[in-house]
Amino acid sequence: MSMVDISIHDVAINYCVLIVDDMATNRLVARSVLARKGFDVEEAGSGEQALAMLKERSYDAVLMDVMMPDMDGLEVCKKIRHELDLPLLPVIMLTSLSEPDDLAHAMAAGATDFIHKPFNPIELLARVNASVSQKRLTDRLDDTESVLFALARMVEAKDVTTGDHCDRLAHRSVIFGKKLGCDYDELEALRRGGVLHDVGKLGIPDALLLKKGPLSADEWTVMRTHPVIGAHLCSALKTMQLTTDIISCHHERWDGSGYPQGLKGEAIPRLARIFQLVDVFDALTAVRPYKAAFSREKAIDIMLNECAKGFWDPILLNSFIELLEGNDLLMELPHSYVEDKSAAIFDSIASLPSGA
Repeated sequence: MSMVDISIHDVAINYCVLIVDDMATNRLVARSVLARKGFDVEEAGSGEQALAMLKERSYDAVLMDVMMPDMDGLEVCKKIRHELDLPLLPVIMLTSLSEPDDLAHAMAAGATDFIHKPFNPIELLARVNASVSQKRLTDRLDDTESVLFALARMVEAKDVTTGDHCDRLAHRSVIFGKKLGCDYDELEALRRGGVLHDVGKLGIPDALLLKKGPLSADEWTVMRTHPVIGAHLCSALKTMQLTTDIISCHHERWDGSGYPQGLKGEAIPRLARIFQLVDVFDALTAVRPYKAAFSREKAIDIMLNECAKGFWDPILLNSFIELLEGNDLLMELPHSYVEDKSAAIFDSIASLPSGA
């Protein structure tokens, strides 16, 4: 059995591909190649029909002709990315165009791959199979992240006083990270950290989480395990490594007096040091059962005093204060803030009848 035969055998799990071409004969040829290898295939004769079908169901890949009347493949691809908000759906362009600019335009429109016509059936199968396999892997990662996020939101929901705490932290951390020049992966870790930083509290008894009075020494010992639990929950996902650093270290302190490891100075991951400043500021400026919301100015004074005691990275704190004083509104959660998929999962769980 050849290498191509082995890879195509995996298609038995019924990947679904949408073929978009205004020529019925072209669709028939592509369908016959894919269907013989176990793909579920659907067809659209125009860009408008394809967009309507994509609104109704999920596909693992779109195989699309570039040259179509009314709406060409590049325009359809742009709408898939921006109007339908499907950034991860593989879109493979079938084209007879061969100039370098043509490839550049296709990539700019959001295409993930392209095949020259007339196509070789083996090449078509190999490219489609690679695209759909990657799509399923990405979907699994996305679903796993969403479940973790929903669990983290369940922890947050136990404390009715925190409001949109997680969303505020995600939004503000990304803004602060941008000011500091963080790259895409670091900003994504800060966004995730905003929601997941306390996910380890899933392993802490409610009697401690919801206790109204002060915790005893033994109770604090248990409470301080939540960063370790949270990091363990997320550590299996390699894409979460930077986020795991935030989860495990956001209670460490610059002088080494924090927990759970007692890390000191730059031994604390930089993203954790960035995140903890946003976390502390949010705690100070939010209403809690034991205090009113402090003003921005008072919160800054408190953080400066804590920094003098050795709690925070002084250079990062100065940058954070510059951000706050430069544009306070920039730190507010916008009304148009787009929630992640986990919010919908959480809402569906929260709407279940008691005891369901």
